[in-house]
Formats: sequence, structure tokens, C-alpha cells
Amino acid sequence: MPESSLLLSPPDHYGCWIPVRAPRPPVQPGHKVHTVVPALLTPYSADLEVLPRFTVGRVFSDWGIDPIPFVVTVWAVGLYVLGVVVLHRRGDRWPVGRTLAFVGLGMGSFFFATSSGLGRYDTTLLSVHMVQHMLLSMVVPLALALGAPVTLALRTLPPAPRRWLLAVLHSRVAKVLAFPPLAFALYVASPWALYFSSWYDASLASAFVHEMMHVHLVLVGTLFFWPLMGVDPVPGRVSHPFRVLLTLMTLPFHAFLGVTIMGQSTIIGEEHYRELREGPMGSWLPPMLEDQHLAGGILWASGDLIGVLFFAVLFTQWVRSSMKEAAREDRRLDLAERRAPTH
Repeated sequence: MPESSLLLSPPDHYGCWIPVRAPRPPVQPGHKVHTVVPALLTPYSADLEVLPRFTVGRVFSDWGIDPIPFVVTVWAVGLYVLGVVVLHRRGDRWPVGRTLAFVGLGMGSFFFATSSGLGRYDTTLLSVHMVQHMLLSMVVPLALALGAPVTLALRTLPPAPRRWLLAVLHSRVAKVLAFPPLAFALYVASPWALYFSSWYDASLASAFVHEMMHVHLVLVGTLFFWPLMGVDPVPGRVSHPFRVLLTLMTLPFHAFLGVTIMGQSTIIGEEHYRELREGPMGSWLPPMLEDQHLAGGILWASGDLIGVLFFAVLFTQWVRSSMKEAAREDRRLDLAERRAPTH
């Protein structure tokens, strides 16, 4: 214990002077109390950042580097581009559309959702968080699946890592997680568990839980959409009619959840959002119930829009697959006719 932090109390009845710790000086307004707790474990409420009034323009102009999403984005894009370069040097072709889907739309949306103004205001406004939620749970998994990274890896990895990847794809754990009914149940139940349990409150109170929520949204979306897209050789792939059926089944759940959030009077994350409105940002923050109604509407509308677009993609794949199958059958019949003996 440093000497500067000690004082001597008045002597006790034995006449001894007792050292005691000096009281901590009061924290003046505007001073920050620093701690040795890592940033990811520091509660948001311990140091609430005062943000300016939110506008749509700030989504595109107010950026901040979040370490975990930044590192994930750099590594994923770097490894994917390296695989494409290896294929081209070998003389093989790789569709440009797949590269654009993975690098541009997929990882680009992931970085945009976590590091742009959406990431800056996602704990300030529930409506902004809901836009981020839909990007991470639907747009990012769909785009990554269109990029076919597993196929790219199988075509470019050395023999040993390729065998490891195949072992993972054929493992019992992968088959269980990709089982369509289980993946569908996880995808549908996760948003209800997030907003109607203490999970969302915990994500507002802890930076670590908040980051893990982002990871969870992407992973659950990947488990559900990746086999349905059917581009990569992953477990859980089903026939085209069943893919279309599962997609149609998800649409009412997003709509029902959005309507439920819009219609309820209980505020999601009330303690956190009320604390924000009692501070300097209270001058521009909208009423909590109004922002929650907007968030429910965003969930309803965007879920249906993205679901319909995905349905259109699946239906197009189904038609093309049927046309290819018909062409193969025609060629088979023509070959059988030419080989048939003539009389």
C-alpha cells in the first residue's frame, strides 16, 4: 500500500495510532474513472457516450473501427481473395458474381452493419439496432452462401487441410446442426428469445455479450440459409420444393414478431434506454415507445422483403435445375434412339 494513500486515525484506548486508507477523492463532472477491466467486459452504462442527433446521413459518415468485426472481415476477405488468385494462377475460372457476393455484399454488409453509423447507434436506438439485426441475420448469410466459400476452399486447399474440412463437413455435429427442422427452429426462435428474455438487456449492459449477439445472428442465419441456397456441398441440403416451403414458412414469423413488438406497451431494454434519455441525448432521442414501434415495423417490412427476394432466387434455381434436367433427359432419349437397331 503506497504511503500517500495512508492516514493516521486518532489513537485508540491503548494509545496506538492506527493507519487507515485515505478516502478516494470525489469524481468531478466531466472526469472519467479509468479501470483495468478489459474493454469487452466493461459495461456500457459505465461510460455512456454522448452521440449527436441521429440522421440517415450519419449512417454513412459516422464510422468507427470495432476490433473484432474488423479482424474477421480482413481475414475472411483476404483468404477468399487468396483462393480466387490461386485458381486463376492454375488456369481455372471462378465466377465473378460469387466473388462480388462474398466480398462485396456479404462481408461488406457485415462490416457496414458493425462499423458504420449503424454500429455507433445500435445501443442508442432500438430502430437502428433492428436494421443491423436484419443485415446480420439475413443479408450477410445469404450473400456468403452465394459466394460458395466451401467450394472455393475444397478446390484450393492443400491435401491435408482439405481432408480436415471434409471431415468436418461429414461429421455428426455438422449434420445435426444443419438438420433443416432444427435449423429452422433455431432461426425462428432466436429473435423471440432475444427480445423477450433478459438476453437483449444483457447485450446492452455488456460489450462482450453485445459482440457475441452479432456472432450468433450471423451463425444462426448461416445454419438456416446455407443449405437452402444449395451452392456449397454442405450437409442439410434438401430438394427445391422443400427449400421453397421452408422459405415461405419463415415469412409469417418475421411479420408476427414485428407486429408483436409494434403492439406491446412494455419497453424492450427499458432501463438502458431510459437512462439515455435522462442524460444529454434526451434532448433529441424520440420517445421509447415510438422508437420501438418503428423497430417493429422495420423488422416486419424488411423480413418480408428479403424473404420474398430469397424466395425468387430459390424459385429461379428450381426452374433452371428443371430445365437442365429436361435437357439431360432429352439427350439421353436421343442417344438411346440413335443406338436402337433399325429394321
